[in-house]
Amino acid sequence: MTANTNPALFTCRDVRVSVAGKEIVKGVDLEINAGEKHALMGPNGSGKSTLAAALMGHPAYEVSGEIRLRGEELSALEPDERARKGVFLGFQYPVAVPGVTVASFLRAALSARQGREVPVREFRLKMQESFDALDVPKDFAGRYLNDGFSGGEKKRLEIMQMLMLEPAVALLDETDSGLDIDALKVVSAGVNKASGPDTGILLVTHYQRILDHVQPDAVHVFMDGRIVRSGGPELARELEERGYDWLADATSTAATGG
Repeated sequence: MTANTNPALFTCRDVRVSVAGKEIVKGVDLEINAGEKHALMGPNGSGKSTLAAALMGHPAYEVSGEIRLRGEELSALEPDERARKGVFLGFQYPVAVPGVTVASFLRAALSARQGREVPVREFRLKMQESFDALDVPKDFAGRYLNDGFSGGEKKRLEIMQMLMLEPAVALLDETDSGLDIDALKVVSAGVNKASGPDTGILLVTHYQRILDHVQPDAVHVFMDGRIVRSGGPELARELEERGYDWLADATSTAATGG
């Protein structure tokens, strides 16, 4: 049998992140293959969101280690360059931009991703497809970006971007935050629709509930800046039943040889 020599879609090797001189992420190794959905779970303050922002190239963070997309090192690239390569970050708290319409923003983002000016008709057809997929009314296009949006509307817009940009890897930072049950189902359906054989997803979340709708291939538990355990979907269910304190105690005992 011939060994597979193709690199993983997205890899991190010993990624460390410091903010204002304090190390928050303390050496992360992660590998996501095309077509895989990975969940990164952990308590508040563990560094999950810091890791996602650092992988996108947040300018305020000091980052060391390797970050590769299809074997290409990304560490020296600015966030917009990473985005054009195919890395997408869905924000936990999307910023409002009064004066810029949703349609204008999406067309500019799509043109940047494709490296060409996307014709109006082609853009509108693609935008309408994403609207239909997320059950979004047509007047959404003329509203100012995230200005006065509810939490659910902001998250739907994030997933709309993902659907339209067709990234190679999507880093979704607490996409389920602030969503009611109905909005969670719609957003989860959008994530599943955007998933595909050529796309990898890292879904950052506190809770197992979104994983009832977005079935992960792997679950990683993140505590104190490190991945302390990895497993399948059953790991998320165990965390839901037993909480993070159980795993923190188990990790501490193993580290001390108790």
